[in-house]
Amino acid sequence: MIKVVRGNPTPEELAAALAVVQARAAAIEGGAADGPGPPEGWSDPARIARSTRPLPGPRAWARSCWPV
Repeated sequence: MIKVVRGNPTPEELAAALAVVQARAAAIEGGAADGPGPPEGWSDPARIARSTRPLPGPRAWARSCWPV
């Protein structure tokens, strides 16, 4: 049951809100609420993470910020 706690919605506003709630409930029952799948390889942030730290030396601080 849905109850209006505050305000005075018009019948059109109330119908729109109920339509959204019903559509969401139908999507959950249908299994469409699982969300998107895993990120694609090109957009995965782990792709640019280094596996080893840069060797110490001149400009090592600059090499630490750029992917290999």
